[in-house]
Amino acid sequence: MKTVHQVTYELLRKHEMTTVFGNPGSNELPFLSQFPSDFRYILGLHEGVVLAMADGYAQATGRPVLVSVHSAAGLGNAMGVLVNATISHTPLVIMAGQQTRAMMALEAQLTNVDATQLPRPLVKWSVEPPRPQDVPAALARAIHTAMLPPRGPVFVSVPFDDWAAPAEDSAHFLMSRHVTSTGAVTSTIIQSLAARVAAARNPVLVVGAEVDEPGAFQAAVQLAEASRMPVWIAPSPSRCPFPTIHPLFRGVLPFAIGQLTEKLRGHDLILVFGAPVFRYHQYLPGAYLPEGAQLVAITSDPAEAARAPFGEAIVADPKLVLCQLAAAVARSERPLPQPRLRPEPATRTVPLSPETVFDVLNEVKPNKAVIVNESTSNTESFWQRIGLNRAKSFYFPAAGALGFGIPAAVGVQLAEPGRPVIGVIGDGSANYAITGLWSAAHYRVPATFVILRNDEYGVLKWFAGALKATGLPGMDLPGIDYCAIAQGYGVRAVRIACCDELAAALARSVASDSPSLIEVPIRAVG
Repeated sequence: MKTVHQVTYELLRKHEMTTVFGNPGSNELPFLSQFPSDFRYILGLHEGVVLAMADGYAQATGRPVLVSVHSAAGLGNAMGVLVNATISHTPLVIMAGQQTRAMMALEAQLTNVDATQLPRPLVKWSVEPPRPQDVPAALARAIHTAMLPPRGPVFVSVPFDDWAAPAEDSAHFLMSRHVTSTGAVTSTIIQSLAARVAAARNPVLVVGAEVDEPGAFQAAVQLAEASRMPVWIAPSPSRCPFPTIHPLFRGVLPFAIGQLTEKLRGHDLILVFGAPVFRYHQYLPGAYLPEGAQLVAITSDPAEAARAPFGEAIVADPKLVLCQLAAAVARSERPLPQPRLRPEPATRTVPLSPETVFDVLNEVKPNKAVIVNESTSNTESFWQRIGLNRAKSFYFPAAGALGFGIPAAVGVQLAEPGRPVIGVIGDGSANYAITGLWSAAHYRVPATFVILRNDEYGVLKWFAGALKATGLPGMDLPGIDYCAIAQGYGVRAVRIACCDELAAALARSVASDSPSLIEVPIRAVG
C-alpha cells in the first residue's frame, strides 16, 4: 500500500509541479525526505523571498506552483509578499508543516494554532485535513482551486506525521481528474461530449438543482430521449430537475458512497449536470465509481469542481451546455431502458402512513402545483409517489437545516401567485419556523401547509438505528396542537383522520384565496 508521501509526489508530478520553492523547518523534513530525483528544490533564505520567487515563476509559466514554508512563524514571514500574489491572482499552493497530531492539542512548540485562520483572507481556500488519508485529496482540491477563475493562492497545513500514513485505495482517482473552466461554451466542448455519448455502450444522465430552470429542464428530457439514457436525480435534491413521471426517470440517487455506486453499476459514461459529485451523508464506504465507468460533471461552481474526488469537471453554465448538447447529439439506436417499477398503492389504514398521504396528494394536487417539502424522514417515499413534470415545481432545504418549509412555501407562493403551493412539513421541522404562519395570514398568502404529525423527530430515530445509538433523549415531540397554533396566528386549520377527509381538505385549500393548515397524524417510526 502506498503512503500519503508517495501519492502526494505522484499527484504533484501529474500536475507538472516538480519545481518546489521552499525554506525548510523541522516540520517539513518528513515531506522532503527521499526527495525525488526528477523534482527541483529552490531554496530561499527567508519565506518572503521563497514566496516571491514562486510568485514570479507561477506568473511566468501560468502553472500552479508548490511553496513549502515552515509552520506559523514561517508562514507569517511570507504574509507580506502573499498580498502581492493575491492581487496578482497567482496560482500558488502554499503548504506549511504542522506539529505531529499527537502534540497539536497540547500546543507544543512549533504548533500552528488555528492554522487555517492565519493566511485568511489572503487565500481562496485554507485547510488542515482532518485525517492523514485526506492529505492527497486536500492537495488535489487546492491545486484545482488555485487554477480555477479567479486564480489565486491557497493554503494547506499538514501535520508532519501524516506523510508516513497509508493512503486510501481511492487516491488513484485523483490522478485522472481534469478540471477545466470555460468562459464560453465552445463547439469543441459540445462536439467532444456528443462523441462520448455516441460512443458509450450504456450512458446515464444525473441531474441536479441547476437543471431545474426553464430551458434546461426541457433540454434534459430531449438529451435523455435522443440518447436513450436513464436519468437519476443527484443525492439530497433541493429541486426537481427532471419529470418524475417520465419513463426514463429512475429516481433519486442515495447519499451513501457504496449504495450510490451500486445504482450506477453497468454504466460506462456518467454525465452529471448542475450537481456536486456527489453530496453524501450517511457513511457507507465503497468504490466511488463502478468499474470501467467514466464521469464528466458540468457545474457552474468552481468549488464543487475542485473538491470532487473523482471524474472530470467542466466549469460552465450547465443550462447552456445541456441545451447545446441536446441539439448536437445524434438519435441513438440503443434499446430503451426498461421503465422503473412503480410502487403499489399504499394501504389506507388509520393513522395514515406517509405513503398514503403522498398517494392522496398526488391524486388531488393540480398539475401546475408547487411542492415545498420538509418532511425529511419521508423523502424516499415522496420521490416514489409524487409526480412532477414542470420546472420549478419542487423545493427542499439544500443543506438540511430545519425551518425552511413553512416560510419557503410563503415565499414561493408570493413569487408564483398563479400556481398553488403546498408545503409538506414534518412536525419537527414545523416547530423551527411556525411563526411563518403569521406572515401567511397577515399578507393573505394562499399557501397550503400539510403538517405530517408523528410526535417525534422521525429522521433522527432513523439515524439512531443506522448508528446503533440507543437511550437517546429529546427524540419525541408529544402534545403539540398545530391547529390551535395556526388558528392563533389567523390561519384556517383542520385535523383529518382518513383519506377522504385529506382529499377534501386539500381540494378546499388549493381552491382558497387564503392560507390553510391541514394536520395529518401519521404512523411514528418508533
